[in-house]
Amino acid sequence: MKKAIIIGCGFSSLSAACYLAKSGFNVTVLEKNEQLGGRASMMEIDEFKFDMGPSWYWMPDVFERFFADFGKSVSEYYTLEKLSPAYRVVFGKNDFIDIEDTPEKIIQTFESIEKGSGKHLKKFMSESQENYNIAMKDLVYQPGLSVTELVSWETAKRLGLFVKNISQQIRKNIKNPKLRSILEFPVLFLGAKPKDTPAFYNFMNYADFGLGTWYPKGGFNAVALGMVKLAKELGVDFKTNAAVQSIQTEKGKVVSVSTEKETFAADVFVSGADYAHTENLLKNTRNYSDESWKKKTFAPSSLLYYVAFDKKVETLEHHNLFFDTDFEQHAEEIYDTMTFPKSPLFYANFSSKTDSSLCPEGKEIGFFLIPIAVDLEDSEEIHEHYFNLILDRIKDSTGEDLRPKILFKKSFGTQDFKNRYNSCRGNAYGLANTLMQTSVLRPSIRNKKLDNFFYTGQLTVPGP
Repeated sequence: MKKAIIIGCGFSSLSAACYLAKSGFNVTVLEKNEQLGGRASMMEIDEFKFDMGPSWYWMPDVFERFFADFGKSVSEYYTLEKLSPAYRVVFGKNDFIDIEDTPEKIIQTFESIEKGSGKHLKKFMSESQENYNIAMKDLVYQPGLSVTELVSWETAKRLGLFVKNISQQIRKNIKNPKLRSILEFPVLFLGAKPKDTPAFYNFMNYADFGLGTWYPKGGFNAVALGMVKLAKELGVDFKTNAAVQSIQTEKGKVVSVSTEKETFAADVFVSGADYAHTENLLKNTRNYSDESWKKKTFAPSSLLYYVAFDKKVETLEHHNLFFDTDFEQHAEEIYDTMTFPKSPLFYANFSSKTDSSLCPEGKEIGFFLIPIAVDLEDSEEIHEHYFNLILDRIKDSTGEDLRPKILFKKSFGTQDFKNRYNSCRGNAYGLANTLMQTSVLRPSIRNKKLDNFFYTGQLTVPGP
């Protein structure tokens, strides 16, 4: 039986491991850290459980398709609950909009705020659903090896959507600044400013409004562990605390990889670890230079906070977006000036409102995120400054002071992304989905000098 080695254990690595095992390979996954799941790890302190990374479960059809490829269903591996409201957007003191759980309700909300916007949103959603179907059918599952992958009658008809940007498309008919910001928000998951993101990517609005926001019982780590369970059923072997330190090559192929304790030989190798970090291990057989990685446009890094509260938070929902400051200024600070933001947007998550298993009874867990530029040098002092900013803004907007309720907190920043995940330039979300970093223009899934070495994950195709 042929052998395959997977470096890293995030979602893309787990997916690759399952498909290779299904194809008849003996698969071993080597994970640098102490647990499986990559950025979807779980931090547990004194019975408080925190998802360390992703927390928005969108596009449930993608997960269903994955498990269906193995004759399974999502429900066999974890339990989902659709959130209602999906999330809250806070604009100031006692000023917020709840995004409901169906397109019909959301259209009514828009119409109640801006007369006539409902019909525009309905048309916009119809177009975004069509783009979503095309993206899932014709683009996302392509390997990004040839421009011909992008050529079809449906994509040809939408060529203008790759030239026009999302901001232009939204602002043509929607005039209310709050509604505009809600429609532009999903682009943040793609890692670029709305005015730099092709309008075709409005399919993320269908993922948001059309398919809804879901929650996996036990947190996002439950999704990763569900995939681990499937992989083990397929015969995949996992090793933790097994950071790959060197890659051995011979005659245009990789022959083995080595950790501190062991060397692993195989026929095929796939790296789901950070692409740029992997390239540093390859040295003369890499695809891209260090200078090339410096020139690429990255999605943001983040300041993250994991907070335990001794009482319930009363005034906020499971997911909360604080858009009570200038969206465009914050975006410029991330992508243009690349400086710490003066008054950033932020995200507040209280998943224990939905899932009581995450903390002791009567308590609450909070997860806070501020997007920041890559390459910034953070510190404990900077972390503390922005944490206090978050608490002040929550108090100003809701009247609720969370400070007296805090039991403990942990923070995580740019340097932590580098240390824990070997993250290139400290990014949190991978490469930005700009026009010049789409599909075949993203870093290749194949190593161009090594026949049996491949890449997967957020820095290659299709990306985050």
